[in-house]
Amino acid sequence: MNWPSEFYRYLEVERGYSKKTIEAYSRDFHDFQVFLNDSGNPDYLKVDHRDVRVYLAYLNDQAYSRNTISRKIASLRSFYQYLLREEVIEENPFTYVHLKKKNAKLPRFFYEKEMQALFDAVSGNTPLDLRNRSLLEVLYGSGLRVSECANLKRSDIDWSGEVLLVLGKGNKERYAPFSYHAKEALKEYLEVGRPKLMKKTDHDYVFVNSRGGALTSRGVEYILDQVIKKSSLDSQIHPHMLRHTFATHLLNNGADMRTVQELLGHVNLSSTQIYTHVTKESLQKNYRHFHPRA
Repeated sequence: MNWPSEFYRYLEVERGYSKKTIEAYSRDFHDFQVFLNDSGNPDYLKVDHRDVRVYLAYLNDQAYSRNTISRKIASLRSFYQYLLREEVIEENPFTYVHLKKKNAKLPRFFYEKEMQALFDAVSGNTPLDLRNRSLLEVLYGSGLRVSECANLKRSDIDWSGEVLLVLGKGNKERYAPFSYHAKEALKEYLEVGRPKLMKKTDHDYVFVNSRGGALTSRGVEYILDQVIKKSSLDSQIHPHMLRHTFATHLLNNGADMRTVQELLGHVNLSSTQIYTHVTKESLQKNYRHFHPRA
């Protein structure tokens, strides 16, 4: 039995993991298998706690970051837990290996003036400008992941309720509200810009490339790179920064943590707590508002 392949199928079918996530699990197991082969003990079914300790030492010697090591160990722990569940092994050798991650870096985000600079960069009226403006409005205004945005279909837009039906991680659906600005931008793009880009292509995906094909996550990254180059900003951009910005601006303007958790589609509140940082602007605003001598 090819247990790694069975495990990846389990992650896809039963856990609903994305292809990208499964590829990460596959890489982690492959690296571990290479280590086992080099160490003269290639049978992954006979791994014990001693092998795990040696592997940890090896990873540290390779100068991997603590976060990377923690992720690799978590992947292998899940794989061996699957083997334990299937009664292939009697004990998970990774059970008692827990590494604390370093303090998480604060997520990078844009200030409101920087967001305005991005919107100014897509203020034209060409079909691509209309697409880019609506794309920016949805990513920032609804906090969608890039993959969620790329997979969005016209049938997922509830115009009267002003919400988007989003298929998130683990194939879990949620409703994400969109703003008045996003509504106007989407309508103009779908009625004017998109038909001109579609040409002979026909599908239901909202965001398309210049040839009418469905926009990929990589395509979204490319578009945002071009937008930042056209703007007055000199910083780099990654699509997830807009999701970070969405959450940060909500919290800085008074939204509660549970609401932001629901809007982001986080299963655990701990995933949302990284956004509890506040900007200097917000600190100054609250200081002036609450302190009697300010």
